[in-house]
Amino acid sequence: METKKTGTTTVGIKARDGVVLAADTQASLDHMVETLNIRKIVPITDRIAITTAGSVGDVQALARMLEAEARYYQFTWNRPMSTKAMANLLSNILNENKWFPYLVQIIIGGYVEEPTLANLDPMGGLIFDDYTATGSGSPFAIAVLEDGFKKDMSVKEARELAIRAVRTAGKRDVYTGSRKVQVVVITKDGMKEEFVEFKE
Repeated sequence: METKKTGTTTVGIKARDGVVLAADTQASLDHMVETLNIRKIVPITDRIAITTAGSVGDVQALARMLEAEARYYQFTWNRPMSTKAMANLLSNILNENKWFPYLVQIIIGGYVEEPTLANLDPMGGLIFDDYTATGSGSPFAIAVLEDGFKKDMSVKEARELAIRAVRTAGKRDVYTGSRKVQVVVITKDGMKEEFVEFKE
């Protein structure tokens, strides 16, 4: 069976006052651009979101599971599930399925008790970090993040850096779009989504 190459770039940055997630909005299949308007950042609660790199169906199934678990947790304990707890839950789900893995690489970010950011591989490997990138354009994006990240940066600074990282990846990775960037900012006040468009 012939496989078709796909790709994307998603990034996450933990700032002092929140978390910023950003992703391109292009869906590609081999040498064809299927759409320029896909959302690759999926809200799980009003304070936690995940980015998608890999199989769309697998990410959608995982998102539904996490949404259900978050609602059940809220109902049972009368408080929201923390980002760290949700990241550990997702790690366990991925690890339990390692023989028939979900073909995904996920960034999870949120602000429930504090700004939290983590990266998960298809086998459930979990790394909490200050910044991270996934997808085919991640080598380009991570270089930009490495160069521009400061430990105590604000959400505003992190937003600009995240957009620059995705845009740079889009200029060098043919599977990453560079015309539009989806950005989600999560602070103690909640979640805000925007789309930043560029003229080519």
